Amino acid sequence: MYRRASLDSLPGPASPYVVASRITGRRAGITAAIGLIPLGAWRFAHAYRARAGYPRRHLPESDPSSLGLPFTRVDVPTVEGRTLPGWWIPAEGADAPRPAVLLVHGWESARDRTLPNALILRRIGMHVLTIDVRGHGENPGEVLPLTAGEFGADSLAGVRWLLDRPDVSAVGVLGHSMGAIGALLAAAAEPRVRAVVAIASPADPYRLTRQTFHLASLPIPNVIAYPLAWLTTQVFLQPRGHRVSAVSAARAIAQYRGPVLLINGSDDRVVPPGHQDRLVAIARRARGDDPAALPIEALTIPGGHHSWLFEFPSYRRAIGLFLTRWLDGPFTPEAAAALAADVPATRMPEREDRGFSALEGEPGGVRTLVRAIASPDPEPVATGRITE
Repeated sequence: MYRRASLDSLPGPASPYVVASRITGRRAGITAAIGLIPLGAWRFAHAYRARAGYPRRHLPESDPSSLGLPFTRVDVPTVEGRTLPGWWIPAEGADAPRPAVLLVHGWESARDRTLPNALILRRIGMHVLTIDVRGHGENPGEVLPLTAGEFGADSLAGVRWLLDRPDVSAVGVLGHSMGAIGALLAAAAEPRVRAVVAIASPADPYRLTRQTFHLASLPIPNVIAYPLAWLTTQVFLQPRGHRVSAVSAARAIAQYRGPVLLINGSDDRVVPPGHQDRLVAIARRARGDDPAALPIEALTIPGGHHSWLFEFPSYRRAIGLFLTRWLDGPFTPEAAAALAADVPATRMPEREDRGFSALEGEPGGVRTLVRAIASPDPEPVATGRITE
């Protein structure tokens, strides 16, 4: 018996119902994938905070006596009631009040790393205070992730400790990297700061976060990387309740009206020279209509990297000239520049584990990205780990 075949059983194009079903399934898959993007971004941001928010602590391995510098161990109080360990290094032969400079180290560093700068400053007749920022050096580990805001608060504590001393005639701040942000934040909060030297300073939290993606070789296109950096920065700052503008070097340099010297190495991969260019542009634009604002100076050192810029005579000369001019040191600016350039400032002995611990054990690229998103527990945990 002849049976009439149904339309769906005949060979040829699929029925409209099958096509519609396939389209619906495809759209559902795309919708699900898009829905996973916010979740993946959220997990990535929390994994980033857990990985990058807690610095490995290094005890100071040297003290000023290793460079022939006299010193006194001091404890610098903060407004929160904690104390920061530091060294007071008096100016040579001071029989009257002298200028003093606060030295602020960078991320995963400690106050012993600042001693080459102390050698330069004491040579040009200035007192020096160098401190361990909280979560670093001899300080205990932190429960909450550290940000530039804590570098700023601790720099401000050091500045006010110096301002209270009768043997100090003027106060300046010199900071490196995260310490440079701290120096600018302190100066913006305390108008009695007479001058700031900011070395390899990140311009703002978003750009710093974006740069860490580069350092980890994360294959994130810009169209995704910039909003992801924005989200990651917000998540990073949330535990301490900071606003982005409150921890931004760009905002601080626009507010401060004193003289600033910005220094970067031309080959700095951690904080590329573009950060310095942005800070200079923002500061000069902010000061353009203010006749009382003092100058912004910038020095890019050819062949310089992120650290050890004090090994370049051009760096030492610029430091001596700038700080003596604005802090009224015992020498003329030109004489101080020559004296500083002749100081044999070299890097301190290197630790075996130098480098950014947040990148340790990470393969980079796609595998690091997947690992961050797939992390079963992305919430930060303070390890309190220390390297001696």
